[in-house]
Amino acid sequence: MTTRREHRPGWIFTATAVAALATVLTVAGAPSPASASVPRTAQRWASLMFHSLTPTPQYVQLRKTLAAQRASLVTWSERIGTGRTAHAAAQSALTTAITADEATRTQYAIAREALASARNRLTLASQQRPRNAAAVAAAKTVVTATAKTTAARRGQAGRAAAALKAAQTASRTATTRLDGAIAAWQRTSAAIRTNQQRLIELDKSAELAGQAAAISRNVVTDVRSRFVVADTTSVNGVTVHKSVSFAFRRMLADAKADGVVLSGGGFRTKQRQIELRKINGCPDVWKAPASSCRVPTAIPGQSLHELGLAVDITSGGRSLTANSAGFRWLSANASKYGYVNLPSEPWHWSITGG
Repeated sequence: MTTRREHRPGWIFTATAVAALATVLTVAGAPSPASASVPRTAQRWASLMFHSLTPTPQYVQLRKTLAAQRASLVTWSERIGTGRTAHAAAQSALTTAITADEATRTQYAIAREALASARNRLTLASQQRPRNAAAVAAAKTVVTATAKTTAARRGQAGRAAAALKAAQTASRTATTRLDGAIAAWQRTSAAIRTNQQRLIELDKSAELAGQAAAISRNVVTDVRSRFVVADTTSVNGVTVHKSVSFAFRRMLADAKADGVVLSGGGFRTKQRQIELRKINGCPDVWKAPASSCRVPTAIPGQSLHELGLAVDITSGGRSLTANSAGFRWLSANASKYGYVNLPSEPWHWSITGG
């Protein structure tokens, strides 16, 4: 499927979960002709799948930590973007302030030189004999005007210097903030990589499911040798062996969460298997191979349906086909719950693939 949530084991040990496992692993009541205890291999399979699908508290906490770190990484990424914009603006303002400071300082220097020259001319005019009152008055006027211009240039230079100082401070602040955001992003990214690796190391689900798969054929052998109907239970209307009920229930729930509603037919009696052999036109009910029937049907006593260890899965009331959404979902996920497909029958899933 193109979109589905990741089915990491949902795993938290609680009193309810442990009680549920106890129910899965033990047939109620003392063993008798009408009730047998679940074989140890089946109990082992159920335990392995339970722990495969139930993460440790450390795993759960690390997932929460990673989620918080990923959210933090997004925040730091946004701050880096904002910081770069602010830094670019601060640098542009600093460049403008430097240019303005240089220009006003130059203008102030020129004005001071002009004022010095005007004062020198006034001195010369004042010392000239005979005294030329008009020349002195004119020189004074120039000095006054030049002094006024110089004062204005001094004010402009002072304001430009203050603006430059502010721009320098703003630039340093923007640089510090940007550098800080980048450093925080790098630290958070490194922490995520470390925790992702730790999460992989803590995730034993595939290993445990693999161990369960390795003993699945022994489970079939041992269950067949002592099976009674009391060893089965109903999961969402599908009757299965108690040892697989937890994993099967989780599989249906996780599929539903992905928008794929699954059901099907699980346990059936040997008598019903005989009837199906006849209905499906098997040449010989007891001897003809399953492939000789119109619809492949196992010889009575050999079907995993008779043990509740196989399910013919349906979706929307129809058997799965190789092109169905249900089959695609199961192909991608069923092994995590201990189920394997019989290649010739897209609808048939069991703990061995048989």
